[in-house]
Amino acid sequence: MDKAASLVADLLAFIALDGCTDDQFDQLALRLFAYQYESNAPFRSFCQRRGATLRNVKTWSDIPAVPIDAFKAMELRSAPPSPDERVFMTSGTTGRAARGRHFHPQLAVYDLSMARNFGQRFMQGQARLPMGILFPDEQAMPNSSLAHYLALAKSEFGTPDSRYYLTPQGLDMPGLCAALEASERSGLPYALLGASFSLVHVMDALRAQGRSFRLPAGSRILDTGGYKGQSRELPLEDFYADLSALFGVPRTQCINMYGMTELSTQFYDNGNATLPSVKSGPHWIRSRLVEPVTGRSVAPGERGILVHCDLANYNAVTTILTEDVGLWAEGGFLLLGRAEGAAAKGCSLAVDEFVKAATA
Repeated sequence: MDKAASLVADLLAFIALDGCTDDQFDQLALRLFAYQYESNAPFRSFCQRRGATLRNVKTWSDIPAVPIDAFKAMELRSAPPSPDERVFMTSGTTGRAARGRHFHPQLAVYDLSMARNFGQRFMQGQARLPMGILFPDEQAMPNSSLAHYLALAKSEFGTPDSRYYLTPQGLDMPGLCAALEASERSGLPYALLGASFSLVHVMDALRAQGRSFRLPAGSRILDTGGYKGQSRELPLEDFYADLSALFGVPRTQCINMYGMTELSTQFYDNGNATLPSVKSGPHWIRSRLVEPVTGRSVAPGERGILVHCDLANYNAVTTILTEDVGLWAEGGFLLLGRAEGAAAKGCSLAVDEFVKAATA
């Protein structure tokens, strides 16, 4: 068994655990760091510029965090390209250089990471639910990590009558309303999943028709991705209040997923009765709050830029500097929006440093 195959096998076993100790996390993080340091040339150059070596990186928090926009600047991969690999791309302009790319030689680790986490945090022990998906499918968007995520949700956790309601022809409101009515009549809970902007369009359509629903107990809604200029923007309080009112789903069951193309693991909250909600992840991902230029952790109680160390990111880089502002809270972190001002400039400088190091 080669090094990559051995790593994948051990990662799958690690994700299948019910939890881990700090030492277990560190051991696997350092093993992945060594693999990526040896196999991923741009990452190795960046580490060397930062003075990080196989000898002096002692814990996961010592691993240099690669700024998220580096995925747009170059290929970050440990395995060579292959015909079977999947490439997830960030949203953005059509120019290839403007879109981040995340290369997956295979999807076994990504898929198990998604399914284990989704089953616990969104399904909450329920085996299957009828699902309405408010996002294009993988045929329409083959390079979308969210399209793949939702396809997995449907195949692994949806009932046979689960289906997509956002098609190349547009939003199928009659079909969606029929499914919601059927759930009301049967008393069987229903799950609605999709991009936040899609849910805004659905809510606008329901208001225009003067309609609302009272979905049965156990129904739940998942939103993700924000608005990204594809619908009118709503303050979070209005968004979740309207979701609850129009679908009859308690805000404790209106769950937000925080994820990104550059990661292989997602974060969830436990509903949005209180805002901002506390986000947390499974045992195979850990986070820090840092000052973006130096990479140093901020003082307790201070806001910082989120860094995530995702062990499921075995082919690219485990540790990523986002552009998201966070604050520690009991049980996880608060997501406070995008970096602005000095923090945004710091993130930009971090990208410049990475590119210089990788091309030197």
